[in-house]
Amino acid sequence: MELAMHAFDLPLRHVFTIARGSVSVQPTLVVELREGPHRGYGEATTNPYYGAERETMVRVLDALRPRLESWELEDPAQLWRAVQPALADHPFALCALDMAAHDLWGKMRGKPLYRLWGLDPRQAPLSNYTIGIADIDVMVAKLQEFPGWPIYKIKLGTERDLEIVRALRRHTDAVFRVDANCGWTPDQTLRNAAELRELNVEFIEQPLPADQHDAMRRLRAESPLPLIADESCGVEADVDRCHEGFHGINIKLVKCGGLTPARRMIRRARQLGLQVMAGCMTESTVGISALAQLLPLLDYVDMDGALLLAQDIARGVRLEQGRCRYPEVNGTGVELVPPHLVPPHLVPHT
Repeated sequence: MELAMHAFDLPLRHVFTIARGSVSVQPTLVVELREGPHRGYGEATTNPYYGAERETMVRVLDALRPRLESWELEDPAQLWRAVQPALADHPFALCALDMAAHDLWGKMRGKPLYRLWGLDPRQAPLSNYTIGIADIDVMVAKLQEFPGWPIYKIKLGTERDLEIVRALRRHTDAVFRVDANCGWTPDQTLRNAAELRELNVEFIEQPLPADQHDAMRRLRAESPLPLIADESCGVEADVDRCHEGFHGINIKLVKCGGLTPARRMIRRARQLGLQVMAGCMTESTVGISALAQLLPLLDYVDMDGALLLAQDIARGVRLEQGRCRYPEVNGTGVELVPPHLVPPHLVPHT
């Protein structure tokens, strides 16, 4: 295999704000693996909360170049196990490499990845569309920009959270999900949950900071709405702990290290009776297409990251009002947009 890396700075459609901060341009790294005529692609965005820096990802992956170039790709999981010790402290980089290996593997075998796994995409859940924190009239405008979606995910963690949800509810009958991104206290969570249930909110994602395990155990027993772990569920070892404080988990591929560990996390969550969601960062169609391969294994999905961009860098899976449409392309279905079709500010530096 040959390894190549491409850096992009992805401009967003709107400034995207959650309880921890705002972003208008999202740096990302696309990893490319080449074998003969085939190309496999994976992606990892940068993220200061998780200490993921693009320069570091490039450095640690480049150190693996001699090993990758002598590797014969027969099973992506074998490659993951071989390189994981070197990338144990860099799960975002490991994720991008694992995605690329799965995409390449599917393309070499002439089938979409989900078919190689024996999955039926007709069993896929619908995705939400995410409304980032802003002034209430701006949040309403964001909702109206994507009308008719069956589910909207609302970012919260402000002094006006219930007011925001009430205002949005006046404009749609769709199901709501809310994500506080660690921005609430236990008492706030219980107070908010009671009213949010009346506003047709399906569940609450990560109400408390990730280290508040005792408080989450109490909330799990008392909350009138299901509670889904996000920041509390990063890697495989977190699944068992989340069983005590949450009704379900949200798996992020970059946090756990890729598709290989994500599938194990899903199996363990099912054994524990947890609901399973998978989510995305604000990322391109490269990462979203990899995530889409897991859809038949999930209860819920948040895979709208590419829709939040002003300009994408790839073709692959796409969303139509929450429903995933798979392309007639093997692997994860990703094809990078030719450079002549990419605006100058998005042409990668390799």
